[in-house]
Amino acid sequence: MRKIDLNCDIGEGFGSYTAGLDEKIMPYISSANIACGFHAGDFSTMNKTVLLALENSVAIGAHPGLPDLQGFGRRKMAISPQEAYEIVLYQIGALNAFILANGGTLNHVKPHGALYNMAAVDIGIADAIAEAVYRFNPELRLFGLSGSALIRAGEKLGLQTTSEVFTDRTYQSDGTLTPRSEPNALIKDADQAISQALCMVKEQKVHSLQGDDVLVKADTICVHGDGTSALEFVKRLNEVFSAEGISIRA
Repeated sequence: MRKIDLNCDIGEGFGSYTAGLDEKIMPYISSANIACGFHAGDFSTMNKTVLLALENSVAIGAHPGLPDLQGFGRRKMAISPQEAYEIVLYQIGALNAFILANGGTLNHVKPHGALYNMAAVDIGIADAIAEAVYRFNPELRLFGLSGSALIRAGEKLGLQTTSEVFTDRTYQSDGTLTPRSEPNALIKDADQAISQALCMVKEQKVHSLQGDDVLVKADTICVHGDGTSALEFVKRLNEVFSAEGISIRA
């Protein structure tokens, strides 16, 4: 049976503000990327989300982002590789404290938003993030965009890497994601998103906006949990994968 990891960015509320349907979506995913306080999340949200993941036997990952609460970490910032290293190391350590206190184990690290996209193409930033993960724990998995500089940086250090693809994002012919600031960056039609997911898992390719077929390695699929129909989509994706003989596991 073909296997695929299904991951979701989780714990992205802050204080009295909530984001996403964490409790309802958690049973349908296999990996949770928990915000670590810079782009979203706080100490209470991190603790609560770690407990929720443990209750559902979901693999826990740190989801470090740029220090930009107002922009939700989606605005590119001019940071040095050293700052990228420190930003990521700081946030991994913060989340790991809650994981250890609750008897869990950190499984992976996946950068968020603009930091993720920067690391996909900027070798210096990619190397710095991989170094932070390696120095914290060389047994951790590093999640990154399939074919990206971040995956190559992790492999260079000997980290276990997990190549990620997206169901609800469109791709450019160079394999990068279409920036959210551009038209057609998001796939809002559920049928189209599911069709893209199946193509990436079964055929290891995705159709770009420019009309090219781009080769991808699909170890894990990201689903976003903050959309209006996110829960229904994740449920349906589980059903389609099951019907296609694809099992979801971390």
